[in-house]
Amino acid sequence: MPLASSVKIVTSGGFGVGKTTFIGAISEIEPLATEAAMTEVSTGVDDPGLATGKTTTTVALDFGRITLDRNLVLYLFGTPGQERFEFLWDDLLDGALGGVILVDTGRVEDCYPVLDHFEQRGTPFVVAVNRFDAGPRFALEEVREALDLSPAVHLMDCDARDRESVKLVLVALLEQILHARRTPALAG
Repeated sequence: MPLASSVKIVTSGGFGVGKTTFIGAISEIEPLATEAAMTEVSTGVDDPGLATGKTTTTVALDFGRITLDRNLVLYLFGTPGQERFEFLWDDLLDGALGGVILVDTGRVEDCYPVLDHFEQRGTPFVVAVNRFDAGPRFALEEVREALDLSPAVHLMDCDARDRESVKLVLVALLEQILHARRTPALAG
């Protein structure tokens, strides 16, 4: 019996955008979450935003797994969102086939460093707008313009709490990766 192929996917985005929730919604195993309680020391450094009710923060990584079929397993890694943990981003992106960048429309600017990081490394990605219940609503084209995203980057809505929504984002990422792998062959 052949061994299943495994694929590494990285979920990233700004602080408090829903990366841990995203992985937890789809993982078939109890996700590993390196969450620590936010303390007074983080006041003024880490802003969880008004809509999140966040009391913990990822300090290393999140990890989950989803088996798509007996031949393909996705290993999901979530980055910490704060720029001060940027040194971990390279390690988590090493060997990744692609990534999901989550966006909070109440704090779009928080994902700029992550977008830059993925683009500089040439890692294929999709952008998913995590729709918080109390968050501001903008049309996807407004978000695309605010992020200065190429039309080639797949941009979609997402509810990081909902398994089906997360699944649609992962399918879009896999399609983006397959398209990116086919495009150079067509251009050459």
